[in-house]
Amino acid sequence: MEFSSLVVLGFDYSFCGFQEKVGTWKGTKWKDLWSLNNWVVLDYYRLVSSVNDLEPRIQRLSDEQLRVKTAEFRLRLSQGETLADIQAEAFAVVREAARRKLGMRHFDVQIIGGAVLHDGCIAEMKTGEGKTLVSTLAAYLNALTGNGVHVVTVNDYLAQRDAEWMGRVHRFLGLSVGLVQGGMPADERRANYGCDITYTNNSELGFDYLRDNLSRNKGQLVMRWPKPFHFAIVDEVDSVLIDEGRNPLLISGEDSKDAARYPVAAKVAELLQQGTHYNVELKDNSVDLTEEGVAFAEMVLETNDLWDENDPWARFLMNALKAKEFYRRDVQYIVRNGKALIINELTGRVEEKRRWSEGIHQAVEAKEGLKIQADSVVVAQITYQSLFKLYPKLSGMTGTAKTEEKEFLKMFKMPVIEVPTNLPNIRHDLPIQAFATARGKWEYVRAEVESMFRLGRPVLVGTTSVENSEYLSELLKYRNIPHNVLNARPKYAAREAEIIAQAGRKHAITISTNMAGRGTDIILGGNPKMLAKEVVEDSILPLMTQEPPNVETEGVSTSQESFAKIKVGPTSLALLAKAALMTKYVSKSEGNGLSYQKAKSIISESIEMSHTLGMEELEKCISEEAEMYPLQPAIAVAYISVLKDCELHSYNEGNEVKRLGGLHVIGTSLHESRRIDNQLRGRAGRQGDPGSTRFMVSLQDEMFRKFNFDTEWAVRLISKITNDEDIPIEGHTIVKQLLALQMNAEKYFFGIRKSLVEFDEVLEVQRKHVYNLRQLILTGDSESCCEQIFQYMQAVVDEIIFGTVDPQKPPENWSLAKLLDEFVRIGGKLLADSFEEIGEGDLLSSLEQTHGLGSIDVNSFSLPGFPVPPKTFRGIRKKNSSFRRWLAICADDTAKKGRYIGTVNLLRKYFGDFLISSYLQIVQDSGYDDAYVQEIEREVIVKTLDYFWRDHLINMNRLSSAVNVRSFGHRNPLEEYKIDGCRFFISMLSATRRLTVESLVHYWSSPMESEELYTS
Repeated sequence: MEFSSLVVLGFDYSFCGFQEKVGTWKGTKWKDLWSLNNWVVLDYYRLVSSVNDLEPRIQRLSDEQLRVKTAEFRLRLSQGETLADIQAEAFAVVREAARRKLGMRHFDVQIIGGAVLHDGCIAEMKTGEGKTLVSTLAAYLNALTGNGVHVVTVNDYLAQRDAEWMGRVHRFLGLSVGLVQGGMPADERRANYGCDITYTNNSELGFDYLRDNLSRNKGQLVMRWPKPFHFAIVDEVDSVLIDEGRNPLLISGEDSKDAARYPVAAKVAELLQQGTHYNVELKDNSVDLTEEGVAFAEMVLETNDLWDENDPWARFLMNALKAKEFYRRDVQYIVRNGKALIINELTGRVEEKRRWSEGIHQAVEAKEGLKIQADSVVVAQITYQSLFKLYPKLSGMTGTAKTEEKEFLKMFKMPVIEVPTNLPNIRHDLPIQAFATARGKWEYVRAEVESMFRLGRPVLVGTTSVENSEYLSELLKYRNIPHNVLNARPKYAAREAEIIAQAGRKHAITISTNMAGRGTDIILGGNPKMLAKEVVEDSILPLMTQEPPNVETEGVSTSQESFAKIKVGPTSLALLAKAALMTKYVSKSEGNGLSYQKAKSIISESIEMSHTLGMEELEKCISEEAEMYPLQPAIAVAYISVLKDCELHSYNEGNEVKRLGGLHVIGTSLHESRRIDNQLRGRAGRQGDPGSTRFMVSLQDEMFRKFNFDTEWAVRLISKITNDEDIPIEGHTIVKQLLALQMNAEKYFFGIRKSLVEFDEVLEVQRKHVYNLRQLILTGDSESCCEQIFQYMQAVVDEIIFGTVDPQKPPENWSLAKLLDEFVRIGGKLLADSFEEIGEGDLLSSLEQTHGLGSIDVNSFSLPGFPVPPKTFRGIRKKNSSFRRWLAICADDTAKKGRYIGTVNLLRKYFGDFLISSYLQIVQDSGYDDAYVQEIEREVIVKTLDYFWRDHLINMNRLSSAVNVRSFGHRNPLEEYKIDGCRFFISMLSATRRLTVESLVHYWSSPMESEELYTS
C-alpha cells in the first residue's frame, strides 16, 4: 500500500512537503520527530507557507502602500474578521517592514515563533535566534485591536533598546510605540501606556499597577483603566515568572519608631556564637536561638522576655542574626554612597529601588554601620504570578523553559513550544569536572582560561557572586592575562554593553556574574555596531569635552590590549576628520566645552540619526546646513562609514575565531536550577557557530552547603581516585549524583513557589475585589459612587439588624433596645432627634402591627408610629435604586431563614431607607454643588478602604507566618490560611463600610467643623 499524504491534527501534508520540513531539522534525532512538540511545529509550517506565498506581493508595495495596510487590517477587524483571518498577511507585512527598516528579514522559524506567541504560549528559542525580532510579529498583530500590547523585559536597558530598535518597524507601519522606565513622571507614563505597543520592564509594570490602586483620584492613574491589561509578551519569561516569583512586589510606608533597636541588636548578634547560642538552616535562611542564646541575649539586653509585646526584642535580634549569617557583602548586596544596595542574584545587577522587607534591610544597614532608613509597613503587594494572570492573553519567550514546562502549565496554563533553530546547533558540551576543594577548582579555571587565551579563543567565565568574580580576576592579573570583569560594581556595570560587545573577539576573556537576563548576544569577532561606536567616540569625544569620565557612572575602560586593531579605511578617516573639525568649532563656541555626559549624548543621538535617515538624506542635510556646522549629521555619516569597516573586520575576525573553535564558556558552579546553567551554556554556539562549554564544580560550593547535601562520599571518592583533593574527576557516576542533588534543589524551590502562589491566590481574590471597587469609585460616574454609598448604608443597617434579631424567634425575644442604640449611634446628631422619643416597647408594638401584612408601598413604607423617612427619593433613578434594594433584600439567600423573616426584611427596608434618605436630605441642605459632594464622597470611600486594606495586608502577612506552626497540630496551613483570611477580609469590609458611613454622616452634619474627613 502506498501513502501519498499524511494527516496531522486534521490537516493534510504531502509526503514530499513533510520530507522537506524534516530536512530542515538537521541534527534532530528521529525519535524527537515523533514528539508532540514537533507535530505542533510541523502544523505551524502551514502558516509559514502562507506568509512566504504572500511575500512577493507585499515586496512590490511602496512604503506608503505598506503603511496603509495597518488601517486596512483595522477596518477588516471592525467588519467582523478575526485576528486569525489576517494573521498570515499581517506577518508578511511585518517581515517586509523589518527588512526595509532594520535590514533584517524574519526567518521561517521566526515566523513560527511569532505564531507561538500569538497563540498565548511560551516560545523556547535558543540564544541568538532573534527573539527580539520575533516579538514584533505578535505585538503588531495584537496591537491592531487598539487595546494595547505590553512587551515586558527584565530591565530598563533592554526595554529602551527594544523600543528604539524594534519600534522603528511599528512606527513605520503607523503604530504608536511607548516606553515606560524608572524615574519617568506620571504624565509621560500615562501617554506611553496609551500607545498601541508599550515597552517596559516587569517591576515598573507591577509598581504602576500597585500605585494606580493607591491613587486618590482619576487624574493620578497612568494605566488604561478600566481594562489596563490586554496582551503581554514577556521576554525571559522563566526569569520573570519563576526566578523572580519568590519575591513579591511591595510598596511600603515608613515606620521609624523602632529604628534605634537595630544597631543594638547588631551588636548583640556579634556576641552570639553559632552552635552555642543559635543554629542556622541555610536552605531556608532561618535562625533558631538555643536556650543558652535566649538567656545570654536577655541578660545583655536587660529584659526578662525577648518576646514581650511591650518591649519586643526577638524580631530585631533574629533579623540581626540573619544579616550576620545569610546576607554577605559583595554577594547579596554592595555598599555604595552610604547605602546597602541589593544585588539581583539572577542578573548580577544592582537594584537601587528595592529593599528587603520585614526589617531585614535595616538589620543589614546596622551590621554595616550605615544610617538606618525608616522601617517599612506594607501598603500594597502583589506577586508576579498574580500580576501576569490579570492578562486575558499572555505569552512569553526565552531560551530555557522546557525543564519548567509542568510549572508553566500548572500555574499559567501556558504550554512551552520548542522552536527549531535556523541552523543546527554544533556546540560541544564537555563533561562536568568535580573537585573536592574550592582551591583546586579555581586553579583549574585559571589554567583553562590561560590555555584558551594562548590559543586565541574568546572565553566567558560565569560566576555566582561579585566576590568570586574578583577572586578569579586577581588570579588572572597575577598571570598577566588581560580580561574584563562584568559584575554589580558600578565601575563595571556601566560598561556592560561594551564589555559584551567585545566578548566574542579573539583573545577576549570576560568574567561575568550571572549572564541570565543580560539580553545581548556575544557575536564572534565582536559586535560591529558597538565597535563602530567606540571608534567614533575615541576620535571625537576628546575634542568635545575636557572633562574626565566619572568612573562610578561611566565605568573603567575595557581591556583591549590583546585585541587586533580595527583598520579604518581612508574614506572613514576622512569623514572622521571632517566631523572632528566641526567638533572643534562647536566646542570653541561652547566656551569651556561640553560636559562628558552631554558629549556622549550628542554622539548617541547622532548614531540614532544614522539608523533613521539614509546616507543620501544625511549628506543633503550637511550640504543644506553647511554654514551652521551640522555636527550631528556629520558624526552620523562618519559612523555609517566606520560601521562598514567594522563589519568587515568583525566578519574576518569572526571566521578566524570559528576556525579556532568559537566561544568557550566556563561555569564555575552549578546553579539552583538546570535552566540557569543552560542559559550560561547557550551563550556559546549561537546561530550555528562552533563553541564549547565546561562546568567546574567544587563540593564546597554554596549550593551544596546551603542544602546540607551530603558530599563527604564524593570527597572521599575523589581523593581515592586522584590521591589529590585538587585534581578533578569527570566520572559519569559522580556527575549523575551531583545533578540529582541539583534536581532536589529545583524541587525545593518549586515547592516554595507553589506554596507562595497558593497562599497568594487567597489574597488575589481579595485584592481583585478591593482594587475593582477602587477603580469603580475613581473612574465610574456619579451614579456608581452614589449607589456604592447606598449599598454601604444598607449593609451597615443589615449588620446591626442581624446582630440583634433572630428570624426563627418572635420579636419579643429580640434585642430591640440594642438595635435602636446602634442605629442611632451610626447617625449621631442626624438620627438622634428623630428617635429620641422611640423606645424598645414602641418598636415591638410597631412590629406586631406589621407582622402578617399582605402588601406594602415600596416607595412610601414606614413602620407604624415611627418617624417617616424624608421624601428624598425623588426622580426615577432614586426610586429605582430604592426598589432594587428592596428586591435585593427579598432575594437575599445569605440571610438566616425563619417564620419572622418577613418582619426582619421590613425592618431592613425601613431603617435602610431612613438612613439613606436622611443622608440625602442633609447633603441637600448643605447647599454644596453635586461636583463637590461627589469629590468628598470619593475621598472618604477611598481613604477608608486604603486604611483598612493596609491593616489587612499586615494581618495577612502575619497570618501566613503563623499558620505554619499549626502544621504541628496536624492541620493544613493553607486551609487554615484560607479560613482565617476569609474571616479577616469579611471583618475588614464590615469595618470599612461602617467607618465610611459614620465619616460621611459626620462630615455633612457639621462640614465647617470637619477639617479631616475622618480620624482613625
